[in-house]
Amino acid sequence: MRASQLYAPTLRETPAEAEVVSHQLMLRAGMIRKAAGGIYTYLPLAWRVLRKIENIVREEMDKAGGQELLMPIVQPAELWQETGRWDVYGEEMFRLRDRHNRQFCLGPTHEEMITSVVRTDVKSYRQLPLLLYQIQNKYRDEIRPRFGLMRSREFIMKDLYSFDKDEAGLEISYQKMFDAYTRVFTRCGLKFRPVEADSGAIGGSGSHEFMVIADSGEAALAFCPACDYAANVEKAELKPVSSQVEPPQDLTLVDTPNAKTIQDVSNFLGLPASKLIKTMAYESDKGLVIALVRGDHEVNDIKLKNELDCLYVQLASETTIRERFASHPGFLGPVGMKDVTIVADPSVMNMYNAVCGANVADKHYINVNPGRDFVPNIVKDIRLIQANDPCPRCGAPVQTARGIEVGQVFKLYTKYSDALQATYLDENGKERPMVMGCYGIGISRTMAAAIEQNYDENGIIWPAPIAPYQVVVVPISNKDEQQMQLAEVIYNTLTQAGIDTVLDDRNERPGVKFKDADLIGYPLRITVGPKTVQEKLIEVKVRRTGEVQFFAADNYLAPIRDLLARL
Repeated sequence: MRASQLYAPTLRETPAEAEVVSHQLMLRAGMIRKAAGGIYTYLPLAWRVLRKIENIVREEMDKAGGQELLMPIVQPAELWQETGRWDVYGEEMFRLRDRHNRQFCLGPTHEEMITSVVRTDVKSYRQLPLLLYQIQNKYRDEIRPRFGLMRSREFIMKDLYSFDKDEAGLEISYQKMFDAYTRVFTRCGLKFRPVEADSGAIGGSGSHEFMVIADSGEAALAFCPACDYAANVEKAELKPVSSQVEPPQDLTLVDTPNAKTIQDVSNFLGLPASKLIKTMAYESDKGLVIALVRGDHEVNDIKLKNELDCLYVQLASETTIRERFASHPGFLGPVGMKDVTIVADPSVMNMYNAVCGANVADKHYINVNPGRDFVPNIVKDIRLIQANDPCPRCGAPVQTARGIEVGQVFKLYTKYSDALQATYLDENGKERPMVMGCYGIGISRTMAAAIEQNYDENGIIWPAPIAPYQVVVVPISNKDEQQMQLAEVIYNTLTQAGIDTVLDDRNERPGVKFKDADLIGYPLRITVGPKTVQEKLIEVKVRRTGEVQFFAADNYLAPIRDLLARL
């Protein structure tokens, strides 16, 4: 491709709307343009990256035994009503009606659709296992689309669904996909970690997320440097923390004027936060819930929701708290609470002579002893893991990092096959539900995540396997006939050798060409200048390291291949 013909309208200034690096650089590098909030046009450079990621994914899915198909984006409401998700999926679902007033949605995911396809044709155990996948657009009406392609309303996704006879078969399919995902993200040149994860709205009870490590990541993950344990903080298990044993003291009400926060109370009473009981009120589809954790811990909303088997939990408003308890949120406590579900973290139950709110403004109880002064309805791990907490596997201190979720694998078991009556006849002629798994990769999100992990102050630094073009050839002077002839020879040689190459034949200053090369992020830049003409040496600069090497003008193909193989 010649740069004079390449549609890559680069920008010198960063658009004000762009919040994260990937969004800024994709706009500046002429890769995407906004059509509406969370909806983008992919320009040629971005589309080449997406196709390369798709091809890697497709090759690994096929290698693992997957068969590609394509399902409709527009899905009938009846399928979703069969599983009960039509009414509970929420406002993220784009819903529409046709001219006959029949209800449809734009597919946010395809569990219902694929199950309905398979239940029609698969009747015998001899037809299982099956691994079926597609690569297509998905639609989710995000309440606040942001961060460019990281959280958009229209995005490209690979979703594969496994159908097995039993759970043993599911384990095999799940491991196949886990291994395939590991190969996909390795081939894309990304630094990533698979972590244990919550299944969320998809359902099932076993899941891993594949996280690209990046400071800008929306998700937090915890990992143990001493063993292989890693988990999304929403999922990370925690063992109860012990407190120093003390003889119980008498429950006492004390004044704590204007001490509304854990820090306020800690300072006022001269006690560490670990001696306080944090009392949080939540509204849910099952009513008001009180969650208790130690003052130096945080409530994990996802764990709480899962423990209660709720569709949603959200912090109760100050108005709700005042109406229900005649108290301010900063003075809530479990002592004397009635007719409300109380969920306590096990670490709370290990506390002695603790402090909690008295449900009266400006007052707290001291010498609170769980079990004596209050009895929770549920005692379960509901706290959020923090750096230096003990690893649930080996006990070593865990570390935390930020990550971008680019893929997730789920064990669905029979959640959808039961609801949609997707059954088969086993070896004994008995009807059984198919056991399912679901496996997604965000193609467009992977592109954005690659940038979040690979950039500098000058622009993008693409890993060579997914770069839109791998090499750019830059003649210093378009007016120098010998330079242009040599640049043409190099460009043609590399192109014919199957190396994606751009010839920057624009009538621009060298500085402009170099800046665009760095902004777009070509892995290698070949400069054709006076030295090339006089000494028959071509200058090759590695974008990632800035390293410059010189190769003979009649022997550069093999060295360039070697360089690219390491990038």
